[in-house]
Amino acid sequence: MEYLPSLQQEFDESKPSLFELLAEEQLSNLIPPSLRYLLAVATHRHPRYLLRILNSYDEVYAVLSLIVERYYLRTFGGSFTENFYSLKRERVLRTENGEIPRAQVGAAGPVREALKLRSADVWKNLLVLVGIPYLKCKLDEGYDIHAAPHAALAIGGGPRYNPSEDLPPNPTLRQRLFAYYKWFLRNVYPSVNAAYYFSVLAFNLAYLFDNTKYSSPFLWLIGTRIRRLGAADHRAIAAVLDPKSGPGTARSQRPGSSLLGLLSPQNIYPQLLSSLRYFLPASIFALKFLEWWHASDFSRQLARKATEVLDLPAPVVSGLTTPEERRRAAQDAKEKEEGKEKKTTSQTSPSDLKPALKSPRRHQPPISASSFLPIFTVPLPPADPSSANTCPLCMSTLVNPTACQTGYVFCYVCIFHWLNGEHQRQLDFMDGEGDEGVDEETVPKDDEKVGWRKRGGKWESGKGRCPVTGRRVLGGTDGLRRVLI
Repeated sequence: MEYLPSLQQEFDESKPSLFELLAEEQLSNLIPPSLRYLLAVATHRHPRYLLRILNSYDEVYAVLSLIVERYYLRTFGGSFTENFYSLKRERVLRTENGEIPRAQVGAAGPVREALKLRSADVWKNLLVLVGIPYLKCKLDEGYDIHAAPHAALAIGGGPRYNPSEDLPPNPTLRQRLFAYYKWFLRNVYPSVNAAYYFSVLAFNLAYLFDNTKYSSPFLWLIGTRIRRLGAADHRAIAAVLDPKSGPGTARSQRPGSSLLGLLSPQNIYPQLLSSLRYFLPASIFALKFLEWWHASDFSRQLARKATEVLDLPAPVVSGLTTPEERRRAAQDAKEKEEGKEKKTTSQTSPSDLKPALKSPRRHQPPISASSFLPIFTVPLPPADPSSANTCPLCMSTLVNPTACQTGYVFCYVCIFHWLNGEHQRQLDFMDGEGDEGVDEETVPKDDEKVGWRKRGGKWESGKGRCPVTGRRVLGGTDGLRRVLI
């Protein structure tokens, strides 16, 4: 790994290779999604206590990371994952080439104190370690929500303009800021993101060929570089972690005071954070062991042997009927239904059956989970070969067919107006002019008094929902897709 840097100049034992830095960065990037997955699994079992933490996971992780990284920077001179790879961070001196090679060999302790991170340097590194990743995570999430669907539709020939995104006549400050934020994500952030990755790549290549001391542009901005831990660093860290090395501890220590000192609040905090050094490799080993356990055949054989010893009794089921009794009950029910049909046909005339056959078949409307109101939906056309390309909204041949997220296909104009709540069928229904597809048993009694007028507040028009299923369409009209028939 150190072959290329050694060709450029004299070999530097304290300079880590690029591959070490990339391995440390990869390990640091794997920690947040792993913790999120564990929290999601625990939230399924205890949603009452953990759901809020899961919804604001980025903020909670940023605060915890700030506490942990600050402790490791002040105590070990590097971040949590850098300490796992025996790396540290030090200041770059404003001298020629920023190096003092003779002093590093003869006086390693004073050089370490001279290059040690100061309080201002610690906060600058915290900004690089915690602040910039949190800001980029939020920008990526906002781009996926507000800009990515718009860009995909624009590339695929979809609509580039959505009237619902216009500012109201008198917008508030929050609405203006949100509009500027979406404009920044759609027009500026892709270029900023590309410049970020290109700058990181340029610094990595320059660091690989020993043309710079910084492996990242942000380390160059704050004047900090990453080095390997030396003998003086290990001695200083051991002196800080050893509780017996404190001044005056041997004289003032009494029998039994060591246990009380470990349990004191000022000692629990550093001991808890320093124990994370051992928790990380233990968790990696446990993860690899679980992967082997579930992938190997040893666990299956062990479980099979354990179940062979168990002698399970036969299940006891009560209340079941014999096949002969079920057949008799089915025949009796069938005879009763046939007798009722004969009576009804003998009492009614053929003229009375015509309106019953013409009456439309009504369906049960879905109920909204938020407002607990029935949602206005439309039935599907009959399953006939002639109505295969019929739009369920306008009941005519599909024009510019568009698929909703639920899989049903409509005319583009119909589904676009329906999701915006502007379809004529919706307006007529909410004004009480139509009752097609509504079950009479689910209509409130107040509607019967007013003659099915003005269903606002008692029904949902289906705005933003699928016209057939009543499920909410994510992204509104941006979630529509054109199809070829």
